[in-house]
Amino acid sequence: MSQLRHVGEKRSEALASIGIESVFDLLTTYPRRYIDRTKQIDVSDLSVGDEAAVYAEVQRVNARRTRQGKALVDVVVSDDGGTMNIIFFNQAWRAKQLVPGVQALFFGKVGDYRGQRQMTNPVVDVIVGASGVERDASRVGRVVAIYPASGKAGLTSWEMGGFVEEALQRAGEFLDPVPASLRDELRMVDRTKALAGVHIPDDIGSIAPARRRLAFDEFLRLQVLLRLRRGHLERSAVGIRHSVTLSDLDAAPGSLSTPESSLVRRFLSDHHYVLTGAQRRVLDEIFRDLSSPLPMHRLLQGDVGSGKTTVALASFLAVIEGGRQGAMMAPTEVLAEQHVASLRRDVASLQRSDEAVLGGTRPLNIQLLTGRLKATERRAVLQGLASGSVDIVVGTHALLTDDVRFRALGLVVIDEQHRFGVEQRATLRDKGREHSGESLDPDLLVMTATPIPRTAAMVLFGDLDISILNELPEGRRPIETSWAKGKTEVADAWKRVRSEVEKGKRAFVICPLVEGSDRVVATSAVEEHERLAKTELKGLRIGLLHGQMKSHEKDWVMEQFRHGVIDVLVATVVVEVGVDVPEATVMVIEDAWRFGLAQLHQLRGRVGRGGEQSYCFLLGEAPNEESAARLEALVASNDGFALAEVDLDLRGEGTLLGARQRGRSDLKLASLRDDQDLLFMAHDAATKLVGPSDDLSEHPDLVDELRLFIDDEEADYLFKS
Repeated sequence: MSQLRHVGEKRSEALASIGIESVFDLLTTYPRRYIDRTKQIDVSDLSVGDEAAVYAEVQRVNARRTRQGKALVDVVVSDDGGTMNIIFFNQAWRAKQLVPGVQALFFGKVGDYRGQRQMTNPVVDVIVGASGVERDASRVGRVVAIYPASGKAGLTSWEMGGFVEEALQRAGEFLDPVPASLRDELRMVDRTKALAGVHIPDDIGSIAPARRRLAFDEFLRLQVLLRLRRGHLERSAVGIRHSVTLSDLDAAPGSLSTPESSLVRRFLSDHHYVLTGAQRRVLDEIFRDLSSPLPMHRLLQGDVGSGKTTVALASFLAVIEGGRQGAMMAPTEVLAEQHVASLRRDVASLQRSDEAVLGGTRPLNIQLLTGRLKATERRAVLQGLASGSVDIVVGTHALLTDDVRFRALGLVVIDEQHRFGVEQRATLRDKGREHSGESLDPDLLVMTATPIPRTAAMVLFGDLDISILNELPEGRRPIETSWAKGKTEVADAWKRVRSEVEKGKRAFVICPLVEGSDRVVATSAVEEHERLAKTELKGLRIGLLHGQMKSHEKDWVMEQFRHGVIDVLVATVVVEVGVDVPEATVMVIEDAWRFGLAQLHQLRGRVGRGGEQSYCFLLGEAPNEESAARLEALVASNDGFALAEVDLDLRGEGTLLGARQRGRSDLKLASLRDDQDLLFMAHDAATKLVGPSDDLSEHPDLVDELRLFIDDEEADYLFKS
């Protein structure tokens, strides 16, 4: 940056403080808006409600403090057509900037105060300073980019624009990594024209094509990287071709099966429910992957209660049929223990062939491996995995530590995929091969109950094939959801809890905090547990569960709740994922506006898991429009995929992409909501550029560009050829 004029040591430090350390960083810091000075309006032509740019001269300035102690600067400006007030709150420095005689462009919304037109906290560009010297005549009468200014760093939008213009002028023509033929096909401007058009547009009309090209480039880089990662995995893979029979998936409860039938057929013939159409479709996709010599890398998205565990178990059984083992990873020990209990219950009637035991058959052996196991128990599980006598092991992310060895690992299932990223998936694949006696890559199925919009999935999980479960098993009823705003509605919620408990059902009460906080005014589980026991739910058996309790205490409380010793469980979000109590029919969420939409949907999914009608009550007034929109969306829909799209609209993609993005790979211009067409174009373009050879040997300029966006380690692994 020091190569630019007017960027000395202090300015370099200021720029570095906002993440700009090179000319590259500067040119990818894009304007947040534009002021069209070609359509400048006179003060006399302004109407209340207009958003306009006014070029005017400062006549008077007055700085003072409000009764609340806030800085207020009142500026009177005029042009040939009239005068107007400009008010600045909490910007005391404006009094020194806007002294009488200064000429500036003021951009903002026109309001009304006591019959006078007024702008409050507008964007200001000083054109002629107090000395009477014009800063840059070339900027008057054209479209000017407004950059995110930083008061803390002491950088103005005007300065940023000057630095960018100099950088563009001195850089000249930019190398364009996208071939001209592809640009023409996609009707994209070249990189040089795009950077000029987004930073120093000739007119308003030249901004859109410039932004379109640069947003496309952001998506293209991500899609090419994901395609290269996938190609690298496939080239280096040593997979397992499992022997599966697709017709086994047609079996339904009561179907004919014999001891000689496959484990999958026997399981489905004895299962409680008929597979939904979605489960059948997804299992078909998985079984085709299992029969391929390439390892499966598949993401299974399933809404709350859609039957993901049944799909995972059928996949495990297909692998076990061929003499291999399965491993399931869960994010918490509580969820791992619940999976073990559920899997054991579902396979209780199944026997598998095993020449090592007397009689040649034995029950399926499913074991738990977590840090809580005693040394002797852990040793026994490890021996069973090494010998092959353990068929499925369920544990946390520490499952594949160095002392865990499998005789023949065939399938790894990861539950709640959002806890793991791209790098963890690659590590798991490698560890799976290293920890299996066969030294072959296990198939990988990652599952999430947090639906992800299609566009986000293409960016977050573009290296995975995606399957979707979008049907609920037969007998499941939609959960009736209500937003209890007033006292009467809240009272009705507690009455519903009582009436359901009287029927032998159970209820959850979720609180945002464990204990009260001096800084946060929110309901705490500990205090609410005590309050409810004395008031609305007096006489009921109420339990307490939160993350700060010891593991054995949490286990004990959950067992009491499952078996009906506890009627109502007051808890924090520790129950958000995986807790399965079919008798629970009421969910009350205190201060519901404090939770995200995906989290609310997950919490609601803890009820309605049996055949009974279930209810969810959202308590608390929403403090703003976005919070209210979240709660209204949850009331309106039980569809997690529809809610995911609403969530993307409400929150933007920043929170969704937070785990995926880091540093220069951020989406700065591109939007998953507004630029879906560009994302699909980038996906197709990446496939063409990478080609069947899975490399970029014909596009060295693109390789050089990608190196700017990834760390050295990943560059070595992707481009070592």
